[in-house]
Order: sequence, then C-alpha cells, then structure tokens
Amino acid sequence: MERVGVRGAFHKLRLVERPPHPPSLRSVDLSPAAGRGEGRASFRENFAMNTTASTTHYPAATVKEAIESHTLAVIVDNEPGVLARVIGLFSGRGYNIESLTVSETEHEKHLSRITIMTRGTPMVIEQIKNQLDRMVPVHRVVDMTIAGPAIERELAMVKVRGKGDNRVEALRLSDAFRARVVDATTESFVFEITGGSEKIDQFINLMLPLGLVEVSRTGIVAIARGPEGM
Repeated sequence: MERVGVRGAFHKLRLVERPPHPPSLRSVDLSPAAGRGEGRASFRENFAMNTTASTTHYPAATVKEAIESHTLAVIVDNEPGVLARVIGLFSGRGYNIESLTVSETEHEKHLSRITIMTRGTPMVIEQIKNQLDRMVPVHRVVDMTIAGPAIERELAMVKVRGKGDNRVEALRLSDAFRARVVDATTESFVFEITGGSEKIDQFINLMLPLGLVEVSRTGIVAIARGPEGM
C-alpha cells in the first residue's frame, strides 16, 4: 500500500478543482425597488443632459418697449357728446393725451376732425386705434405718424414783459423764429408763432429769462402730403 503523508494529501486536495458555487440569493436583488432604482438612475442621467443643454432654467427677461409719440386723425360725427366719449376712452383706460384739437371740417356732412397726439408703447398705440375705431360716432382713424409723409403745425401766442436790453433781445429772437408781433405796449409784447412743436418749445425756453408771462397753444393739427385725402 502507498503511504501518503499529511502534506501530500493536502497538496492533492488543493489540486482537485471544486465546482463553482451557484450565486447566492442574497447577492441578487429581485425586489421591485431595484427596478425603480434603475429608473431613477436613467431619469437622473436624462435630466442632467437636458439641464446641461439649456443655458438657464429662469424665464427670459422681459424686453421693455420704447415709448413713442403718435398723431392720430379721427373723423367723427359732429354731434353733442362725441368729444366727451373720446376723452372718456382715454381717461378710463389710463391713456395719455399730449395734445387735442377739434373742429368741424365738413358742414354739409356734419363731420368733425379730432387730432390727438398721444404717447405709449406700440402695443398701447395699437389698442387706442382699435378702440377708437369701434366707437359708433367714429368714421375713420388714421395714424398720421406711420401713414406717410405729413405736415404738422401748431400755433402759439407768447406774452413777454420787459424793458431795455431784454425787450430788444426778445424782438431779435422773434425775428429769427419768424414770430409775428400781434400786440405791443411800452412794457410787453405778444408774439404769434407757428410751426412744429419743437420749434415752439425752443422759442418759449428762450423767452423764459427775458420775462415770459403767459403762453397759449392751440395743439397740433396734421394733414397728409400729396393729392390724396384722408
């Protein structure tokens, strides 16, 4: 019989290949939470990719629209209460009126023309025109600022009081601005000046240090250039 020592037997036992153990049930997670975990992981990956692609999650900054001045010509029926309704439309909605003139233009048709200078954003100007156009006494609304080339004029009477050098300077400036003297005393002048609003504003500012007393302005009137009517 072959005698095998303890060390030899141990060596032989090490050479014998043992079959691999089946995976333990503890190493495999079969619970529903495992599937949810994988879903959460994929959601996190997609969310990270989407947030990385976008620049920011904050809403876009609002763009502030510029305030514009527009001159509107409105043809209305010449009847009582029409002007009050037009003014009520502006005041009721908080629209601003810089200048307003009104007069009958067609006696046989009983039509009047209202010229309104207003200020606002392009959206507000569009709202004003649409709401005016829906009024019953209104026949037509034309934005003279964008309709085409137009002529705008305003008349003002300016009273100036002064003596000596101030009096001479007021006369000199009135001649430069083509203002006409419609009243004169030994202490004062009343000038009549016609032109655009900017020209009249400039003339009034120059009269301030020379003894300006009072100003009366008609407001803007406008008409389109060319042979076509409104």
